[in-house]
Amino acid sequence: MMFRTLLLASALLGTTTGFAAAQSMSQGMPQSAGDTLMGPVLRANVSVTGDIVRIGDVIDNAGPAAAIAIYRAPDLGTTGSLPTAQVLTALRAHQVIGVDTRDIKEIAVTRLARTLEAKGLEQAVAGALEHRSGLGDAANLTLTFDRDVQDIRLDAANSGAMVPVAAKVDPRSGRFDVSFEIAGASGAATTRLRFTGTAIETLEVAVLTRNVDRGDLLRSADLVVERRPKGEIGGDAASRDKAVGMQVRRPIRAAQALKAADLVKPDLVQRDQNITLIYQSAGLYLTTRGKSLDNGTEGDTVNVLNPQSKRTITGVVTGRGQVTIEIATPKAVASDTTASIASDEPAASASPASRSPAIPKAE
Repeated sequence: MMFRTLLLASALLGTTTGFAAAQSMSQGMPQSAGDTLMGPVLRANVSVTGDIVRIGDVIDNAGPAAAIAIYRAPDLGTTGSLPTAQVLTALRAHQVIGVDTRDIKEIAVTRLARTLEAKGLEQAVAGALEHRSGLGDAANLTLTFDRDVQDIRLDAANSGAMVPVAAKVDPRSGRFDVSFEIAGASGAATTRLRFTGTAIETLEVAVLTRNVDRGDLLRSADLVVERRPKGEIGGDAASRDKAVGMQVRRPIRAAQALKAADLVKPDLVQRDQNITLIYQSAGLYLTTRGKSLDNGTEGDTVNVLNPQSKRTITGVVTGRGQVTIEIATPKAVASDTTASIASDEPAASASPASRSPAIPKAE
């Protein structure tokens, strides 16, 4: 990383005589045997959270002079260098002398920062727009920002969560306006971020890599997956997994997205194709050859010519080159048996009128 020399602030806080007083005390007042007075020691690496570098940042044991500002900090998230001689000059201007440099030639000053990555910002905006004004899931939103979204560096004190405080979207044009707030710690100012642009809901669809004709069978190499606007596809988008192995209903050009209505199950029998004709019922399974008079996929009803009887019969497509005819099994008719009960009354005698007339006997 390129290092740049930090410039001395044009306005510094008032001078202090902290170290001078400390040295006077050490020279003029007696010390107890157990007391050891530590002198100022230069630091090789310094990290600051604000925009000011103070004496207490660059040396240890700064005493009362620690709060005095001597330099402006580098930009957020960057590191600058300071020659030791320049630092000593700034310290002497504030009566800080006798610094132990430990043979350090220069010190590195880093300004700590919180970095918000561009990708995370885009995801936060998509999350704020999710399910608003008819939009779908955040993962299906394609955002176009009015200004390129780049990484943002904030002061390290802005440690709060990125909270959406306003989110508007026009359902017709897709124009959005989203604002966030990030709270600061220890009384630091709240940071506000605003993003505007256009949101479009997209779907993953199967797109043709070649021109296809009606009846063509789709292979894996014929399809790629792309995201297309939902308004272009509607709710009838065909996925790649479901499209492979299907047949197309109509001619379609390459680069067009497939809809579910464009696909049908592949024909298992073709017109004028010799097929296996299966006669099936309970306890019966017979096969013979036949000729299909129609195209049909699984479950379709087609007409089949029986070459032996020359009769046209109807069956259901049950497999590739197979048509099945279900034969109804006649059900046994249960006899209606009624018990006979003998009459207690005797049989009526024949009436006299029903008797044959007497025939005179010939003499």
